[in-house]
Formats: sequence, C-alpha cells, structure tokens
Amino acid sequence: MAAITIRNLSDATHRALKARAAASRRSTEAEVRAILDAAVSSPDRVKVGSLLASIGQGAGGIELAVTREKTSREPLDLA
Repeated sequence: MAAITIRNLSDATHRALKARAAASRRSTEAEVRAILDAAVSSPDRVKVGSLLASIGQGAGGIELAVTREKTSREPLDLA
C-alpha cells in the first residue's frame, strides 16, 4: 500500500482535519484517506466488467450454460 507525507500543513488545516475526523469518529489519518478517496473517485468511471458486458450485449450476447460440480473433495493432507 502506498504512503505519502504532507509537509508544511498549516496549524488551522490540521486542527480542522482533527475536528472533522472526531465528528466522523475516525482517526485523522482515516479522515484524510476518506477525503482523498472522495476527491479522486469519479461517478462516471466505467469498470472493466461492466464495459465488457456492454460490449457483449452490443454484439448480440451469448448464453452460457454453466453447471457447478456438487461433489465434495477430500482435503489435501500436507503432513
């Protein structure tokens, strides 16, 4: 997981972040993560699975008959 350091943060900003975190019942670090996540997430972002499904539907789509095996397997003996 990536990490960043923010230098020269004003005392007023730090106090505001701490107050906001306390109001959200989070640590200051968790509050900053939530703020950054919200700032960079896009509601218009298309996820790969959704994109592939729409391409398949546009091409006429196919139906897959998928059946799962219901037989159980013996656990592997690692001894």
